[in-house]
Amino acid sequence: MEHGRVGFEERDVVDLLTLYGVTDSMERSVLLNLAREADTSGWWHAYADILPTWLEPYVGLEATASAIQTYQIQLIPGLLQTEGYARTLVRQHSAATDEEIARRRAELRACRQEILRRPDAPQLRAVIDEAALRRLVGTREVAREQLRFLMEVADHPAVTLQILPLTASAHPSTGGPFTILLFAEPDVPKVVYIEQLTSALYLDEAAEVSNYLEVMEQLSLQAEPAASTKKIISDILADI
Repeated sequence: MEHGRVGFEERDVVDLLTLYGVTDSMERSVLLNLAREADTSGWWHAYADILPTWLEPYVGLEATASAIQTYQIQLIPGLLQTEGYARTLVRQHSAATDEEIARRRAELRACRQEILRRPDAPQLRAVIDEAALRRLVGTREVAREQLRFLMEVADHPAVTLQILPLTASAHPSTGGPFTILLFAEPDVPKVVYIEQLTSALYLDEAAEVSNYLEVMEQLSLQAEPAASTKKIISDILADI
């Protein structure tokens, strides 16, 4: 139980609270409720058959994060993808994927976007390389729809969207995209998520996370200000 390999049964928590001398009924009730909630599967478990094992932890972390910071070079961030864009990516990444699996994977991404519609939506800061906006994913109509959606989401009060122009000089994250997940609870460590082709890295050492946070700040300074985002996207849209 201490290593998280098995969950806590309610009777275990009752015994441990008694052992540790926790007698206050309110405090015991709160902790017992937490134990019950821990046994409740997240909504994403309904997609377990199509969700890679290395991605499942990220979806759970993303759903509970209070802030998300991401830098993307090649693609639009998953939280900001339209259904058409997401389906196209699924088909391109696996030519053998049938239409039903493609639909469900696109549906999964749409479900992930629900966090931005919550009253307590996480603060999302996204820096997207201009190349990702100009790259055609799917048909021209799919690309236009995606760009129009980005213009809409740029007005979202919880979203800060910046574009790193092609004219930007070399920067510390030329190696690849990354996402930083931050949490409201002070005892929960920040996590850096780096997705690879068939796996992913999860970094939570304080020094490593601090380096990525610093890189994110530098990228934000090099990117165009958020106030210019809609104009930049509009100009790209006119070229498609």
